[in-house]
Amino acid sequence: MSTSRAALRYAKALILEADQQNSADVLQQDMQDVYSTIEASKDLCLALNSPIVKLADKKQILLDVFAKQSKATHNLIQVLIHNKRANLLGEISKAYIDLHNKRKGLINVEVITATALTPEMEEKVLAKAKEITKANEVILTSTINPELLGGFIIRVGDIEYNASISNQLDTLKKEFTKSL
Repeated sequence: MSTSRAALRYAKALILEADQQNSADVLQQDMQDVYSTIEASKDLCLALNSPIVKLADKKQILLDVFAKQSKATHNLIQVLIHNKRANLLGEISKAYIDLHNKRKGLINVEVITATALTPEMEEKVLAKAKEITKANEVILTSTINPELLGGFIIRVGDIEYNASISNQLDTLKKEFTKSL
């Protein structure tokens, strides 16, 4: 998911507020909770994006769902409702997480494999990701996709390295088709 410019502006403003309130880590946890909740709930996504659901209802839904979050998160919800941008909450939370991690020197690396990574392979991937990104710390997310047949795909930000067997077979198929 690419982040819209509006969501990025809100996330940057949220970072500035968190710095002023000395609550960046608390807000980071809030934003992780918000992001995972929105990503996990199709109904919540539909409600936030629906033009039929009234703003007052969206506000009440969000304040009820995120009742345990900090005052800064509640203020963000208020501002988004006022600006008719409640649908950006998931994007803003993801952008905040990414900005916060970047400031801390943390890089998210996604690895997609056909089978589960062995501990040895996980260590090699982490070491290579640290070397490539020059990051202090790497957060590894591992996903299994049997359609890859073998090999792996590594994603670091917008960069993707595809060394899967299915990709190699597709490339071979395209080259073979061109030569006919």
